[in-house]
Amino acid sequence: MFRLKVVTPQRVFFEAAVKTLVIRGIEGDLAVMKGTTPLLTPTKISVATLHLEDGTRKLAAVGRGYIAVEKNGATLVTESAEWPEDIDVARAEAAKKRAESYLNTQSEDIDYERARIALLKAINRINVAGKK
Repeated sequence: MFRLKVVTPQRVFFEAAVKTLVIRGIEGDLAVMKGTTPLLTPTKISVATLHLEDGTRKLAAVGRGYIAVEKNGATLVTESAEWPEDIDVARAEAAKKRAESYLNTQSEDIDYERARIALLKAINRINVAGKK
């Protein structure tokens, strides 16, 4: 077991002892567990899978950020984090359609990178909500 803290700009989203955390880093999926070599790496929009002490598994939709792994624990700092039951699927579907529409528009006024990130976030939220 190791101490995991998940922090967003708004709040401490999660803080407890966990067996493992699986998250997508910039070079692929990363499993963090007790004894993982200390590291600091960026993370991508993805599903964070937390394996808890009691054997249960919790999923969360997380935004971009970074994870710092130290001897005694890890801290995930992320733009956003949501449990599946807190995701408004209709809102995520609307955000997905809106982002797709922007990406399909040929205009100098469109921030395509922002639309691409919005699309990735919406798809991630929809996928995580479907796994609850």
